Amino acid sequence: MDSLAPADPFAVTTLDQLGQLYDPPRELVLKKVIHRLEPRARAFIAASPFAILGTVGPQGVHATPRGDAPGFIEPLDDRTLALPDRRGNNRLDALRDIIADPRVALLFLVPGIGEALRVNGTARITADPALRARFAVQGKEPVTVLLVTIEELYMQCAKSILRSKLWGERARPQAVPSMGEIIAAHTDGMVEPAQYDAEAPQRLRDTMY
Repeated sequence: MDSLAPADPFAVTTLDQLGQLYDPPRELVLKKVIHRLEPRARAFIAASPFAILGTVGPQGVHATPRGDAPGFIEPLDDRTLALPDRRGNNRLDALRDIIADPRVALLFLVPGIGEALRVNGTARITADPALRARFAVQGKEPVTVLLVTIEELYMQCAKSILRSKLWGERARPQAVPSMGEIIAAHTDGMVEPAQYDAEAPQRLRDTMY
């Protein structure tokens, strides 16, 4: 950055300044966070053919795309996700980061669905032969498998996908649990699923911008 550039008089540099600009989050937004997989989150992950992996290391931060057949990231138990590392360009940005700092984030997307599933946690890399064989595709095993320990899991609303028109007119897969069903499960029934989903389109229109 040019040291001679004028300072931004509107820069936001403290939490107090940030809090003055935004309304506080609703109680539901704070309470929808869970710390392990349950059946509806598993169903969403099983339907997802694409995820973005966020990592941080000595060279900075990286967001890398990960994709394969739906369900390619597989739960091993209710706290662990296994992500096979398929062939790429061998920069290994994310894997190098994880060796230095195990903190990771995953953003799961499902074509046709506006909501996204977010996971925060820690990861380790394994070359376990049994796991590599488990994730073989077309006779080719991943070189390594990333094991993600879940610390936080929660749904993200559909606004960004709707604003971007990412999926166009693609139909929503019917087998995937709805936002209302997932949030109800993650908050011990703070919302009634059918009512939440019925009100969602108008709620999104009212708060899109």
